[in-house]
Amino acid sequence: MSGRAASLRARAGGVLGSVVDAVREDLDAAIARDPATTSRIEMALASPGLHALWSHRASHALWLSGARLPARLLSQATRAATGIEIHPGATIGRRFFVDHGMGVVIGETAEVGDDVMLYHGVTLGGRSMEPVKRHPTLGDGVTVGAGAKILGDVTVGHGAQVGANAVVTKDVPAMSVATGIPAQVRRPDAGLDPEQALYDEPALWI
Repeated sequence: MSGRAASLRARAGGVLGSVVDAVREDLDAAIARDPATTSRIEMALASPGLHALWSHRASHALWLSGARLPARLLSQATRAATGIEIHPGATIGRRFFVDHGMGVVIGETAEVGDDVMLYHGVTLGGRSMEPVKRHPTLGDGVTVGAGAKILGDVTVGHGAQVGANAVVTKDVPAMSVATGIPAQVRRPDAGLDPEQALYDEPALWI
């Protein structure tokens, strides 16, 4: 085997290994957040949120390469199959999970950090018709409850929680809780982290 062929084979093996590692990471992150599922095989076969995420990675790569029509067609096919619409231009971090998933919409300029979880009916939408940054930015560790709408170029800080059916049009500080229409931001009581705050704020129940 020539040196070039060996190099190409090693590179292909490295890419495959990275893909396998990423898939395992996605599966384990999803299982940790979904008590209804206990195995990787069940999650891999029966989770529309993961199917939408994996498809988005392919469509996002196409989008960045300039193949924008194929990227849009793939994202629309995924929407039809899963009920989840992620624009191929959106940036999605690691260990992202959508539970149930139906009705989720993520716009073109949305940026989503690592370890983010969305429930069904969530919209990361725009408020401008101009070709600018017009969709939300979600920091690491954000959770967004069912039916919530986060609209415009707003930032939801690391570790923040957005309640079910909230409508967010202003920035949400890190480690805070936003609920209501329009969403009102509050800090958890001293010594109470946002996860514990779920039990004190009915609108956060999903």
